[in-house]
Amino acid sequence: MTSRGPTALLTSESNMTPEHQRLEDSKQRRVHWKHWGPYLSERQWGTVREDYSADGSAWDYFPHDHARSRAYRWGEDGILGISDTHQQLCFAVALWNGEDPILKERLYGLTGRQGNHAEDVKEYYFYLDSTPTHSYMKGLYKYPQREFPYSELLTENQRRDREAMEYELLDTGVFDENRYYDVLVEYAKETSEDIAIRITVTNRGPETHTLHLLPTLWFRNIWSWGYDLEKPHIKLAAQGDHTTLEATHYDVGTRWLHLEGTPTLLFTDNETNYQRLFDGENASPYVKDGINDYVVGGSTEAVNPDNVGTKVSPHYQLTLDSGASQTIYLRLTDKELTEPLGDAVRRIFDARIAEADQFYDTVTPSAVQGELENIQRQAFAGLMWTKQCYHYVIEDWLSGDPAQPEPPEPREDGRNSDWVHLHADDIISMPDKWEYPWFAAWDTAFHCLPLALIDPEFAKEQLDIMTREWYMHPNGQIPAYEWAFGDVNPPVHAWATWRVYQIERKRTGKGDRQFLERVFQKLLLNFTWWVNRKDTDGNNAFEGGFLGLDNIGVFDRSSALPTGGYMEQADGTSWMGMYCLNMLTIALELALENPVYEDMATKFFEHFLYIAEAMNHMGGGSSRLWDEEDGFYYDVLNLPNGKRVPLKIRSMVGLIPLFAIAILEPDTLEKLPNFKQRLEWFIEHRPQLKKNVACMETKGQQARRLLALTYLSPHEYVEGDRFRRVVSKMLDESEFFGDYGIRALSRYHAQHPYEFHVNGDTHRVTYEPAESTSGLFGGNSNWRGPVWFPVNYLLIESLQKFHFYTGDEYKVECPTGSGNWLTLWEVATEMSRRLISIFEPDESGRRPTYGGVDTLQNDPHWKDLVLFYEYFHGDNGAGLGASHQTGWTALVAKLIQQYCEYS
Repeated sequence: MTSRGPTALLTSESNMTPEHQRLEDSKQRRVHWKHWGPYLSERQWGTVREDYSADGSAWDYFPHDHARSRAYRWGEDGILGISDTHQQLCFAVALWNGEDPILKERLYGLTGRQGNHAEDVKEYYFYLDSTPTHSYMKGLYKYPQREFPYSELLTENQRRDREAMEYELLDTGVFDENRYYDVLVEYAKETSEDIAIRITVTNRGPETHTLHLLPTLWFRNIWSWGYDLEKPHIKLAAQGDHTTLEATHYDVGTRWLHLEGTPTLLFTDNETNYQRLFDGENASPYVKDGINDYVVGGSTEAVNPDNVGTKVSPHYQLTLDSGASQTIYLRLTDKELTEPLGDAVRRIFDARIAEADQFYDTVTPSAVQGELENIQRQAFAGLMWTKQCYHYVIEDWLSGDPAQPEPPEPREDGRNSDWVHLHADDIISMPDKWEYPWFAAWDTAFHCLPLALIDPEFAKEQLDIMTREWYMHPNGQIPAYEWAFGDVNPPVHAWATWRVYQIERKRTGKGDRQFLERVFQKLLLNFTWWVNRKDTDGNNAFEGGFLGLDNIGVFDRSSALPTGGYMEQADGTSWMGMYCLNMLTIALELALENPVYEDMATKFFEHFLYIAEAMNHMGGGSSRLWDEEDGFYYDVLNLPNGKRVPLKIRSMVGLIPLFAIAILEPDTLEKLPNFKQRLEWFIEHRPQLKKNVACMETKGQQARRLLALTYLSPHEYVEGDRFRRVVSKMLDESEFFGDYGIRALSRYHAQHPYEFHVNGDTHRVTYEPAESTSGLFGGNSNWRGPVWFPVNYLLIESLQKFHFYTGDEYKVECPTGSGNWLTLWEVATEMSRRLISIFEPDESGRRPTYGGVDTLQNDPHWKDLVLFYEYFHGDNGAGLGASHQTGWTALVAKLIQQYCEYS
């Protein structure tokens, strides 16, 4: 084990573990260590990419029932599988318990219309480990021995309304008496193209049972669409002490899959079964579901007796006593090996597991131990496992393929039709590979912070790619997500770019200025798009739509308002204030080596002042988005008759102004005299602007200057200290401050719902700490009470920045009314502790994230496994929404890092 500590620079030779060396080889393009990874989706069916319908009903056009029989056009899915970076050759695990009506080849869940809280995966699987190069990976899938209750899950969830909880797989009783298999899948790379595979099956049930294990190798279908591409093939190469399959592809080359023993080999083709699905005619009897029909249906003619095809499964039948385990070894390699398995493959696993431990020991401070280490390691594992090959060429998708029917006419002007430039074929960090197997721009930005701790190069690639011309719209808009690339996510890209730059510089001693400058230049286009498109009156009060906060408002903020007119958004305007300051900060950093960027910094400084004016004192002294009586920020509805109506909902919308903050260090100002001169000019000549900004004139700790939307006095309480008034509500346990973080909506609205009456209808917002009872955005997320990691993380960072300015003299009551006065840094630390505690066992050994689910809380084979949900119950911390959204919830890994480093 190497020494652990927060200050060691990873560029020093003593800290370069084998995994760090692999990362460096990958970065320098010496060895393509990331060529193979967990790049399969967990759900390709029901996605926009596979939807060729006239009305955009993606869930209905390609349902789960079609998935086993119908070739995908744009990607592949599987259970705990791997593929190359372009997803041409794929490997995953298939299973059959002898009871199910179909092979378990992919994870099952409900569609957006089937679940009582929209789409939801109904399986249990856990990402346990992975290094950044995927030199070692480990995942666990729990497979019931009884028949999988597909129909029961569907029927019961459809029966329940939005007021009821979701009906989960554990609720069906299918796992009672531990009647299931643990299927542990591990991968270890000998070289970048030589991958050892270990599958360990354990019978947790009380009786002897037989599991059909079918490790499956297949090619993505590239030949059925009319582009005259050469069809690849897999064939039996040799069978003796072990079995060898040979897979040949015109682009991938030749690969060999070595198998333990001499299992029955089931060959078919990855082609659509037109007969089953459409009562059509198949060109060949060997189609995508042929292996399913052979194993489950006993149809021997469904597989190719010539031992050749584009999809193959060796068929292992494992009969296991209660508690017994059996392990199968395989090896996928670019070499013909005479002795690929045996002790050689075991040594590969031993070495890579030890190297994974060594790598993570250098990543985390020594104080990260025990449960914190377990949580952080699984959070990192989830980030690594939820990488996905995302392939979507919109021009081709809209026009259709030569060998397929012409797409219906409405598609020409339908979904994403104005994004014809978008050409995606990349490895992207996904929010959740089942529920959200597509990128969301602001999710990706948050993923990059914990990613930067273990693989800064990949984090930078994720931020860079969204600003490249094959993603960013020619008008400067960053694509939101595939259901509607033209929707608007909060503009956090500049923030994430700066933070990744800082994290890498701290960990390696050197910041990547080329990356910083390249992304900054593209973000100038995006910033201009925001200014031109989302400021209706040109007065620096911005709209933006739902801005990722789904149902937080009384109206759907992405649709036409029932009142007419438009809405000026406290969050939209605050996000733009934050964007200005992020761009200002980057420009100042770049100006230290290139004076041209001083002018850029001045531009963003001036723009920020006008945004602050719009937030606080626009219109002849009348309040704009700040409500002086309540001491809070609200959205304002602008009616067609010119009347302005503040929508007095105490929500995260009113806390987001805290995000707009930047510290100006005195040594930076001294090195940039032109910018400093412009700053001083504004202080002297624009008093009506400077009064809205904290606190560019008053010097704080170490002579620092502060730019912030929310004014505070650093030395003594003054009446205009808006920061203190907002924070007092934020830290009030009867409002925002919960045991597990800051709620998205104040608990005040539990007793005081907000109502707006228009056209005979009542629009209502009340405190809902769990799942949404609203159907806005499908109803599968809720911003009316739960705790969300991304905005909590930004609040913590903002408080830390305010503390850099105020120092230890400035204190606030935390919780409000408690008589306990803390510095802002201490408040940030307490917020971090509450968020981390969601995943930690409490005094009774129960993790809040698992709520009242006894199996997850108490069973020794479950309780140390951690899921990172999309959001969390506002009162008890139970995990809600997407169960595997390790993306932005993996921010807990970064919180643990700094909590242990600075506490």
